[in-house]
Amino acid sequence: MSVPQAAAHRLALLSAVPAGDLLVHEVYRSLQGESTFAGLPCVFVRTTTCSLRCKWCDTPHAFTQGTKISRAALLAQVLAFDCPLVEITGGEPLEQAAEVLPLMAALCDAGKTVLIETAGAHDIAGIDPRVRIILDVKCPDSGESARNRWENLPLLKPTDEVKFVIASRGDWEFAAETIRAHRLAERVAVLVGAVFGQVELKDLAEWVLASGLNVRMQLQMHKFVWHPQARGV
Repeated sequence: MSVPQAAAHRLALLSAVPAGDLLVHEVYRSLQGESTFAGLPCVFVRTTTCSLRCKWCDTPHAFTQGTKISRAALLAQVLAFDCPLVEITGGEPLEQAAEVLPLMAALCDAGKTVLIETAGAHDIAGIDPRVRIILDVKCPDSGESARNRWENLPLLKPTDEVKFVIASRGDWEFAAETIRAHRLAERVAVLVGAVFGQVELKDLAEWVLASGLNVRMQLQMHKFVWHPQARGV
């Protein structure tokens, strides 16, 4: 499917979702595999659709596969897990911002620690300040670095995190330059991780150490615990 065809299909999917409903790929409880919350039990709400096509994307099934559910029903489903930590992910959750934003606010009202993982191509200004944003800055090898919305970086709070997915030494150089230029490590937690099976972890560790940057190297823990292609984990 070409990029224009994918965009048209995404718009068709979302336009068929009534107001008050979301298109959701899956909801499940697992261990958080990334971020500063790695290792903690977490309920994941994975929304459907994403306008980006990162070359290393590991959830392409979330581009089109999903079920319509009301925001109220989804909130009840998440709360039924009785888990303190909830992450809204995708796909790209901010493509359904009209319902995702109030859903996250309701989860915060219910006393949950709420994370949103977003590709950073959409405006984060409307996100409830209680929500912890994990902003994925796209590196060149993703094929989507032109989609980075740089205006988002000044909006980040001290409780937010910035994530770089590294597919090559060139990606690392881009990440390091971005971290320094925007003084990110002085403001938020900065996460760097390797594309699974594509960059040697030892190499990335050495690049981090040699840089002198105060950033956190992370692994996709769930891909070591379960099969890398496993869903619902």
